[in-house]
Amino acid sequence: MTLEILTSDALDGVTHGFFTRKGGASSGVFEGLNCGNGSSDQSDIVAINRARVAAAMAVAPTHLCGVHQVHSADVATLSEPPATPPRADALVTATPGLVLAILTADCQPVLFADPHAKVVGAAHAGWRGALDGVLDATIDAMVALGAQRENIAAVIGPSISQRAYEVGPEFLETFLDADEDNARFFVNGQDDRYMFDLPAYGLYRLREAGIGFAEWTRHCTYSDPDRFFSYRRSVHNKEADYGRLIATIAL
Repeated sequence: MTLEILTSDALDGVTHGFFTRKGGASSGVFEGLNCGNGSSDQSDIVAINRARVAAAMAVAPTHLCGVHQVHSADVATLSEPPATPPRADALVTATPGLVLAILTADCQPVLFADPHAKVVGAAHAGWRGALDGVLDATIDAMVALGAQRENIAAVIGPSISQRAYEVGPEFLETFLDADEDNARFFVNGQDDRYMFDLPAYGLYRLREAGIGFAEWTRHCTYSDPDRFFSYRRSVHNKEADYGRLIATIAL
């Protein structure tokens, strides 16, 4: 099966892709293109999947650059492939030939580009990272490399949508403590539960940061098991583990 790669016109002219789970070598709950070294999938199979992604991006697997994701607001600036993945949740570069890669399974994969300054970025933005400012920090790191805010486009890839993201009252309180206006990203669910709109919150943070353009591809990871892995769906299905999707961008 061939790889399925979602792209955005907003990043036209910049090599990028939000890869679905199709076209991979994994089986079982990981069936398809599981690119997560942190999963319990066979490491050699994950390596095959990542090599397929690297080939699709026209680089050697050694130039597929990721991070050890920790739900932080930390950003790594790369000029060469790191010897070991840095502990961070975003990457930026102005170096051609490096493919920035982010793994997700409901959290937001966000790809950034200023094609004029030739600076790109990628961020893993779950609720904690987004709230703590990982998207803002990625933009700041791109500006430090010469990007102009008004020329930066950012695209949020497949993520969990509001209709599938049920949270408790303490989750709501965390967002209200940060900013009472964050109430707009929640609607009432059953009993004391709420439904949180993660992509809308991500778009809000991106636009507040003053960039030129931001959009969400409007793909829900939870609701489309044939195309996307989902952590939350795996929990609801009582599965032992889950695959990780990969999103990539390069100059």
